[in-house]
Amino acid sequence: MNHWIVLPLLLPMLVGSIIILGVNKDIAWHRTLGLANTIIVALIAGYLVYLSATGPIQVYVLGDWSPPFGIVMVLDQLSAMMVFITSLLAVFCLIYATRGADKLGKNFHALFQFQLLGINGAFLTGDMFNLFVFFEIMLLASYGLVLHGGGVKRTKAGLHYVILNLVGSSVFLVGVGIIYGTLGTLNMADLAVRISMASPDDAALLQAGGLIFFAVFALKAALLPLYFWLPNTYGFTSAPVAALFAVMTKVGVYVILRVYTLIFGEHAGVAANVLHPWLLPIALVTLVAGAIGVAASRDLGRTIAYLVIVSVGTLLAVIGTFSVDAIASALVYMPHTTFITAAMFLIADMIRQQRLDAGSTLTPDLPVKQHRLLGLLFFTGAVAIAGLPPLSGFTAKVMMLMGVQESSSVAWIWGLVLVSGLMGLIALGRAGSIVFWKTLPLDDSGKGAYEKKPHESAPAFSLSYAFPAIALIAISPMLVIFGGPLTEFAHQAAAQIKDPVQYVTAVLGSDISALLNETEGGR
Repeated sequence: MNHWIVLPLLLPMLVGSIIILGVNKDIAWHRTLGLANTIIVALIAGYLVYLSATGPIQVYVLGDWSPPFGIVMVLDQLSAMMVFITSLLAVFCLIYATRGADKLGKNFHALFQFQLLGINGAFLTGDMFNLFVFFEIMLLASYGLVLHGGGVKRTKAGLHYVILNLVGSSVFLVGVGIIYGTLGTLNMADLAVRISMASPDDAALLQAGGLIFFAVFALKAALLPLYFWLPNTYGFTSAPVAALFAVMTKVGVYVILRVYTLIFGEHAGVAANVLHPWLLPIALVTLVAGAIGVAASRDLGRTIAYLVIVSVGTLLAVIGTFSVDAIASALVYMPHTTFITAAMFLIADMIRQQRLDAGSTLTPDLPVKQHRLLGLLFFTGAVAIAGLPPLSGFTAKVMMLMGVQESSSVAWIWGLVLVSGLMGLIALGRAGSIVFWKTLPLDDSGKGAYEKKPHESAPAFSLSYAFPAIALIAISPMLVIFGGPLTEFAHQAAAQIKDPVQYVTAVLGSDISALLNETEGGR
């Protein structure tokens, strides 16, 4: 077994435990330990991407209990990619948090490490019950992070988030109970084999279990009608938390892709393709609702939160065609949308701090101090999100549009993806014009009120302060420059996802996978 696979889980768990035990209560020590660990995890995640691209699917068996009875962590190209995206994003979010957001409440760095543990665990686990466990770790940490720093708006939005996810967790357990009671296992690879041989008498239960799972995953991904918690939660929480949460909805997207290709895919017998009639239309409606929210929002943070919903709708609309090319294009779009929306949350926070009374509300206020720096960052982020050349949003969207050409719904997908991009561009253009151009007049001396009243002055940011946002924005052109290797990796990952035999062989062995092949051939 390769022990590197489990390190993205063990290291955050260890460091989070050390911090929360209060061995040293100095915030500087917490920052150093947390940031050093997060950087190490990101480097390990990068190595895991290399490992997954150059070798077969790898399995880590905890306690040396053979699957399907033991707990397994599975590293394939999809899980490696998602762990790397999460870990790299976490580095920049944590750097930004050390600018002061981590001092707004207690235990920020411990919660951050447990959040990283939960997200990475959800990507690596090969078991449905342990997926539930990692969901709970992720959610428990996120409850604390959402409420970190307090405030009426943040507390109210956080309360809605907590209640909805508690309900979602209960529903998840119902789905787990149905599937376990019917098939007698929760190991994903074993489920893929057993469901292919299930009796027609169990069809209704299996299909119900599959759709119950989808309801839970749709809540995590913020699909319509289960997305109403997201705009306020992301819009009102602290900037580094909102930026990290840009990958939280991708957990839902990942699990939908994993479960409905591996377990409820084409080989699943009486429960085959249970999600196919539902995913695409729901994703398209989510895309429309998100675009309307972007256009209607009058708060910069909420505008970016609605852009997260648009990105989820776009991803799942493309994935909903379930073709290799479409899935590959979605995987190319995944890092782009995650990093750019995270960057926009950080940029919006810096703008808010320099707008004195207006904050993130899109109403005219005094000019921001650093209109050149913040304006350039905002403009670049808006171009990237809208999918305009020469940044990665353009190449990713072109790939997605080309990838769905064989779908019977190609006209709907093309039309709504392009229109949503246009609406996003218009909304961000309007926001930028209010923030940077439609400002209140200066006083008679030609100086802004923040210069006239130094004690009320807005902060000025150095390039080092803005580094996390700059770095996240800079990833976009890098995704274009290295577009060839990224596209090749995405196509390999998509082919791997669409071939469940590879996954089953890695986890259970060749004899079981041969049985799965026979079942597919007999259908």
